[in-house]
Order: sequence, then structure tokens, then C-alpha cells
Amino acid sequence: MRRRAADYRRPVRRRFSCWIWALLGLVSVAGFYLLLVHHRQDHEDQVEQPTLGLTQYMKSSLCQDKDAKNKQVTSGHLNFTEEILGATSYARQLAEQMMLAKAYLFIAKERNNLHLAWELSSKIRSCQFLLSKAATREEPISLDEAEPIIKSLSSLIFKAQDAHYDIATTMVTMKSHIQALEERTSAATIQSTVFGQWASEALPKNLHCLNIKLVSDWHNKKHLQELAEEKRNSPRLTDNNLYHFCIFSDNLLAVSVVINSTVCNADHPKQLVFHIVTNGVNYGAMQAWFLGNDFRGSMIEVQNIEDFTWLNASYSPFLKQLLGNNSQVEGAQVSLLNHLHFYIPEIYPQLEKVVFLDDDVVVQKDLTPLFSLDLHGNVNGAVETCLESFHRYYKYLNFSSPIISSKFDPQSCGWAFGMNVFDLIAWRKANVTEWYHYWQQQNADRSLWKLGTLPPGLLAFYGLTEPLDRRWHVLGLGHNPDIDNRLIESAAVVHFNGNMKPWLKLAIGRYKPLWEWYVNRSHPYLQDCIKS
Repeated sequence: MRRRAADYRRPVRRRFSCWIWALLGLVSVAGFYLLLVHHRQDHEDQVEQPTLGLTQYMKSSLCQDKDAKNKQVTSGHLNFTEEILGATSYARQLAEQMMLAKAYLFIAKERNNLHLAWELSSKIRSCQFLLSKAATREEPISLDEAEPIIKSLSSLIFKAQDAHYDIATTMVTMKSHIQALEERTSAATIQSTVFGQWASEALPKNLHCLNIKLVSDWHNKKHLQELAEEKRNSPRLTDNNLYHFCIFSDNLLAVSVVINSTVCNADHPKQLVFHIVTNGVNYGAMQAWFLGNDFRGSMIEVQNIEDFTWLNASYSPFLKQLLGNNSQVEGAQVSLLNHLHFYIPEIYPQLEKVVFLDDDVVVQKDLTPLFSLDLHGNVNGAVETCLESFHRYYKYLNFSSPIISSKFDPQSCGWAFGMNVFDLIAWRKANVTEWYHYWQQQNADRSLWKLGTLPPGLLAFYGLTEPLDRRWHVLGLGHNPDIDNRLIESAAVVHFNGNMKPWLKLAIGRYKPLWEWYVNRSHPYLQDCIKS
């Protein structure tokens, strides 16, 4: 066989010398021996000197306690919340006994055991005084302070138990008291909401004279009534080539601002038609105001809700509930005007698309592009409000009811009334008004929602709402003082939703000029009323 060249020969494996192997063996044996010795010494230390480890541990614990004590002294105050929640603190024992004594106090009063009730009240006051004193002086309660009260309270509690106030009786009594308190809280919440709504809908006293002057004009100036009759038959009111806006309100000045701000920012104001519905009290004043003032050539129609004879209790479940309630009507929140936007197709049977505006909005941009938006077959175009702190379905509706939880997603995004585009052709096809009636009937006992028009709107328009760009409708100017100025400037419509309406003294100051800019202060009636 031919041998390879020298450069391609396999390298020869070199072997370690015997003395290297011997050295490695000695090092291994020595390491193993040292490991055994070290382990044995550790074991002996643990067996022979147990008290040393305990002493060191106690010293370290004392140091930690001393450091903690020093820190507490340095901080100079006691966190009483932590103190009363502490498992071994006297403050917690006193608080727990006081709660139990209060339960027996309720039962003693109900059983007419006035002497026991007086004793329990006295000790509860002593306990409250001691807890208050400890919180004020920022020092924990000592044993000498707590012991007498704890013993006396314990003896009274045993005395109450001997009087047959057992745990079962206590639980039943406390449950009934809790239920009563919950009912009172719920009633107070509803009452405060209603009172707040009344305040927000009220006009200042010096503006009531404006309505009086205008009503006088409406009855005394016959040409105004003749002009109103002439405009009632105008073909512009049903022309679907024009831009139709709906406003339902009893606030003349607010409606005037909405219309004035809309026409001032419109590119073609003469193509705008405004449909106003008000009540009988304000009908004459609104007719006189809008017939006597020019709004850049726009068409304005005013209707009286009392003329809608078809809107009666046999047709509207809400109106039936309203008339069947013997108590006082709960303010504007449950007024029929607020629910009228559920009947827009019936009020305007010849219209195909409208924009609904609340009376507490100000328009800052041309709104006619809304009519050319594609709603993708939906009925309602609205701005969603999920970016706010609370605007999902579960915040408005009672999802403990099976009829709600089985049909709706609690995390669905809410939206707002105030600036809405309604496709009335799609509305009629989807029978939205009938769905509104259905949900009003289901909520006859107010178990699904309490008050307002938004909850039934969320149900009736569920799956039929097209989300709009947020800049079309910016909310919160009636309750939130911290809205970004850039967001307000970019908004097409700003909404003073909340109780701080811009026509009230309690309005938020930085937003009020947005509304006041469109008040027609040059009108002589308004000048006289403001001066008065």
C-alpha cells in the first residue's frame, strides 16, 4: 500500500506520563478527606453549641425590633388603620366587640329591654371615645385602658345572650336592618339624581320674563300665527334633499343657542331645516321667538307635543306607566319630551335621515357631512364612550336579570344621545320603536334599570349602532372640568351633559363662553330680562 505524504499523516496520540496520573490521584484523595472533616465539624458545632445559635438569633431579633422601634419613634406617628387591623391589637378587639354590642343594642330596643339598651349604649360610647383618643394621640391602646371596657362589654354581651338574643336572632335582625339601609340608600340616590336633574333643567329667574313677553306677543300679534300657519305647509319640511335636524325641549334659550351655533358654522345654512317639539306651556314663546328672528335663512318648525294625539297610553308603555303613577312626575328625566326621540319615524313619516341634537349642545363645525356618512345598514350613528371611566353596558343595566344577561354582552361599548344620525328607513325596517316598547314593558317594575333614556336606547339599538369618529361629539362639559382644550377645539359638537348646565350659575367657568357666544343678547326682550 502506498504511504501518505508526510503532511497528511495522522498525528500520533501522546500518552500522559505515569507520574502525572499519580499526582491527580493524590489530589483527589486529599480533597475527599478535607470534605469529610469539614462536614463533621459542622455537625459537631450544631450538636454541641445549640445555645450559641439561639443567642445570635435573639440578638439579631432584638436588633431588628430596636431598629423598628427607632423607626417608629423617628416617624413620630402611628398608622391607626394598621393598628385596628392588627391581629393582636387591643383596638381591633374593641372594634369587634363594639360591632357585636351594636347588634344586640338593636335587638334590645326592639324587645323593649331599655335598661340593657342603655347599658350597651353607654359602653359603646366609652369604646368609641377610647378609639378616638388613641387615633388622636397617635399611640396604641394599652392593656390598662382596654381591659375594663373589654370585660364590661363581654359581660353585657353574655347578658344579652342569656336574654335569648342568640346568634340566629342577631343574624336575622341584622339582615333586616341591612336590607332597610340598602333600600334607603337606593331611594336617596334616586332622589338626588332627580333633584340634580331638576336643578339642571331650571332656568334662572331673570329669564322667565322672556317667555312671558314672547307668549304675550304670540297671542296679541295675529300675523305671527298666520306666518306659522303658512310655514306649516312648506314643502321644505319634507324635502329629503335638505338637511333635517330634530330638537325636543322646553328650554327656549337653549334651543336658540343650538340652532344659532349650527347655522353660524354651516357652509349652506339655507339648506338646513330644524324640527322643534316642545310642550304646550312653551309652544307660543318658541313660535314667537323663531318667527321673529332670522337664522340665516334656515327653516324652523315648532310643534306642540300635545297635538300628537296618536301618542297616548294605549300606544306607549312608558306613557301608560307615567300616567299610572300616582306620585309626582319625577322631573324632566322621565318627561315625555326626553323619550320623544324613540318616536322620530312616527313624528316625521316622510323623512329618510335626520340628525338629533340635545338642547345642551353647542355646534362648532358644519354638520352636513354627517348626512353622507355610510352607516353600513345600521340605524343609529353615535360616538362610543368606552374611553370614559364608566360607559359599558353593565354600568347601566341589571345583568343579574336573566332576560338581560342572556341577550347582551356586559362589556359592550356604550354610546351617547346628544348628537346622533338616524337612518329612518333602516329604523322602520328594524322596528326599533317596537323594541323600545318591549323593553319598557319588561321594566315596568324598574328591575332592569332605574331612570333615564339611555338604558332603553342601549337595548333598542343593540347591534344597530354605527360608531362615529370621536371628534364629532365631545361630552362631559357639564361635569368634567379637565377636558383637554385641543379635544374641545377639534370637536364638531360639544355637549354640556351633566348638572352644570351653561345657563346656570353653577356652570363650569372655562366652558361657559362656548355657549354664551351664541346667545342673541342684542334682542331687546333678552336685554330687559337680564337687567331685571
